[in-house]
Amino acid sequence: MLWGGATRGGDLPARGAVALPYSVLMSVYFREKPEFLSTALASMIEQTRRPEQIVLVEDGPLPQNLEDMISSFDARYPNLFTVVRLPKNGGLGNALAQGILSCRNDVVARMDSDDYSFPERMEKELRVLIEEELDFVGSQIVEFEDDPSNPIAQSMLPVGQRDIEAYSKRRNPFRHPSIVFRKSAVLSAGNYSSKYLYFEDWDLFNRMLANGCRVVNIDEPLVAMRVNNNFYERRGGVGYMRYVWKFNVGQLKSKYFTIPQFIKTTIPRIIVCCMPNVLRSFVYTKLLRKGVYR
Repeated sequence: MLWGGATRGGDLPARGAVALPYSVLMSVYFREKPEFLSTALASMIEQTRRPEQIVLVEDGPLPQNLEDMISSFDARYPNLFTVVRLPKNGGLGNALAQGILSCRNDVVARMDSDDYSFPERMEKELRVLIEEELDFVGSQIVEFEDDPSNPIAQSMLPVGQRDIEAYSKRRNPFRHPSIVFRKSAVLSAGNYSSKYLYFEDWDLFNRMLANGCRVVNIDEPLVAMRVNNNFYERRGGVGYMRYVWKFNVGQLKSKYFTIPQFIKTTIPRIIVCCMPNVLRSFVYTKLLRKGVYR
């Protein structure tokens, strides 16, 4: 396994004075594959700076194979997991809004149930969070289909505060599973919301930026995000276009987008929604990301 050589936090040199306890916030729902969840959980447990707590929100009832997977991890790592079981599936925004309330540390790392965090992700993010006195930190990511060490694309996100704020007016400036933030800053900005399906993270990030949060992206891929044809297909069609419109109108009404920014953001996204999936996949992997060639 890629994470098998990771060192335990206590074995790190003194220079990494980042022994700050943190919680991991994850959500899982009934369609997740147990092997994907296992990979995601293991990659966080085997961080060079291990979490003090993993909050896993079950977003509605899960099939028995997923419940068995979670129970096996919980038994293997006593007192690490806090499992929050929601009676019905309410979407990612609602699940994370509930889950963050169960995080017992102010520093919280996000992680998705089908992605992979490289072993030094948290060590590097915590160091930057502390040394630069930030409210949240993200990183570049790579995208993969089967193997995190064999990526197909890499993000080109802005790094500094000013560039991040400018970028947030037209595209999401962070990749959700790469971020670590202060719980207090998230709650101060109003917590996660279920108002904008597919845009729960961008909505929160914009509210945090508007609230004066200090942020940065580490210019290095620290998380590998799993993608497939469905990943790009979900970002097209009339249904997704409605969500794009609702989110962008919401940003305009809140005055986060100006009218020119609304137009420049909305028109290109609607055009991409109307493309065939093959062409949309090309746009995402080759034009909106940096291609990684085998």
